Amino acid sequence: MILIEKSGLVPGTLLLRYKRFLADVRLEDGSIVTAHTTNTGSMKTCWEPGDRVLLEPSANPDRKLKFTWLVVERPGGWVGVETGMPNRVVAEAARRDALPGLPGLREVRTEVKYGAENSRIDVLALDEEGRQVFIEVKNTTLKDGPWALFPDAVTARGTKHLRELQAMVREGHRAAIALFVHRTDVDRFDAARGIDSAYAAELDRAAETGVIVLPLAVRLVTRREPGGLWSVGWELPGLLPWVPRR
Repeated sequence: MILIEKSGLVPGTLLLRYKRFLADVRLEDGSIVTAHTTNTGSMKTCWEPGDRVLLEPSANPDRKLKFTWLVVERPGGWVGVETGMPNRVVAEAARRDALPGLPGLREVRTEVKYGAENSRIDVLALDEEGRQVFIEVKNTTLKDGPWALFPDAVTARGTKHLRELQAMVREGHRAAIALFVHRTDVDRFDAARGIDSAYAAELDRAAETGVIVLPLAVRLVTRREPGGLWSVGWELPGLLPWVPRR
């Protein structure tokens, strides 16, 4: 089931990603454009010069950067690099009662303030018994062999979110961390223990506390359209196993 689809995407060849927000891309007509990159993190293992990318044209004629970089094709498959998409896909799956590992959700809301540390929860819903379900979504793109890993850099903010989810469980609510594995060339998940040991320890603690850990397998369905443009759709076919890398 395709949950969200983008069409009219422009293909090109990635030349360089730089200054966190920018990527130079050569289009099929030979012209070079600078695209906006929403992923401001390290993007380790997500790209190399020469990779094929798909860009979304902006509908705003006054926007300085006319394209946004959505996905990139790596040797093992496609990788999603647009960081707003995971939240949208998870929220749409929850609305359709199609979120793996969390059936029966309703009254779905997004970006709701909560917690003692002044955060916003990505998705808030009710379950079949009327309990609140707090869902934090993390775009997960780092790859090491068959593993998808999170995070790709030290994230004090991510560790804070895990603490807040545990607080919700202790208050009698349900809570989940959705690791949105935004690439198709991995088959298992773990925390990036060598990059952020504090986050890894907090994730282990959160699972023991009762926070539901959902390593979401993501399928990116790409298709070349008539006229040379492309489309890409996002599916959530299931969960990846959480296999610790000891």
